Amino acid sequence: MVGSGGRGTVAGAAVLLAAALAVTGCGATGGGESTSAVDRGVAAPEAADREAGSVREDAAAERNAGQDTAGERGEDGAGSQEASADELPDPAATHIVRTASLTVTVEDVPGTLAEVRTAVESAGGYVADESTDRDAEGHDRSRVTLRVPPREYDDLLEELSGLGELVERKVSAKDVTDQVVDVESRIETQKASVARVRELMDEAVALSDVVSLESELSDRQADLEALQARLKSLRERTGMATVTLSLHEPDGEPVAERKEDDPSFGDALAAGWDAFVTMLRWLAVVLGASLPFVAAGLLVALVWRLVRPRLPRRSSGAHGVTSPLPVAAPPETDGDDADDADDSDGSDGGGNDSGSGGGERAGKR
Repeated sequence: MVGSGGRGTVAGAAVLLAAALAVTGCGATGGGESTSAVDRGVAAPEAADREAGSVREDAAAERNAGQDTAGERGEDGAGSQEASADELPDPAATHIVRTASLTVTVEDVPGTLAEVRTAVESAGGYVADESTDRDAEGHDRSRVTLRVPPREYDDLLEELSGLGELVERKVSAKDVTDQVVDVESRIETQKASVARVRELMDEAVALSDVVSLESELSDRQADLEALQARLKSLRERTGMATVTLSLHEPDGEPVAERKEDDPSFGDALAAGWDAFVTMLRWLAVVLGASLPFVAAGLLVALVWRLVRPRLPRRSSGAHGVTSPLPVAAPPETDGDDADDADDSDGSDGGGNDSGSGGGERAGKR
């Protein structure tokens, strides 16, 4: 009985233990689920924060990238603007030759000239040339050349045009910037060339090399000075504008436009006399130029006449007598040839005798 009751107690305890374990497992599972839920509840905001942070970082990166791009675009735009600005010509670097010609009719030429000098000096210029005279009718006229700074050029033209009645106005401008730049570049190249020749002269040892290098240096130095003179002329022409002003009274004629009347008999006679005098002058010049040669020729002829009688004369035999040519000796003959010759002579003699005898007999008859 006891045994069976003990086994029942053990079985009941095992059942209770299994039930307790099951309850504990469910609690643990629920706790785990609740813990997981809590963890998920806590982790969700953190994930959201992380995602928000990543989004903010991406946005910041995009903003930075946009700013960098905008900066690059701005720099590119600024660079293009600077490049465009560089491509535009600098007014200070341009070299322009400005010239003008004005013809103005005024009532008082001397008084107007005084005003012109004052205006030019006030503009920082000067009077480069002046020519004043009177025409055949006694009217004053003047022609002046003015040099003024380019910045005062236009204002001075307006002021000079208002001195009286403007008859003619001509204005021109020529850009010589290319010429100035070219000459400046050639000057720098020529300077380097001259310096190189001088270095070679310092290194030269042979006298022939020194002489050759000195000649080359002289030529290159002359070329350099010519380029510098040309550059100076260009800068003077571009540094100051030139204005030519002609002034004349209302009934007078300007210097530049003065016309000569038709020639008269007196004018023709005067022109012919001038031509005749000019011809005589040239003849005198030619004669004067040839006199040294004529004098030298006469002197040589006189010396020859004085010296010729004293020269030794050659004998006449030396001129007309010639030695006779040698006569060839007759050819020698052999003995037989001599006998034949004698026989022929005898026969010839007999013939002659018979001939002569016959002749005598014919005479006797």
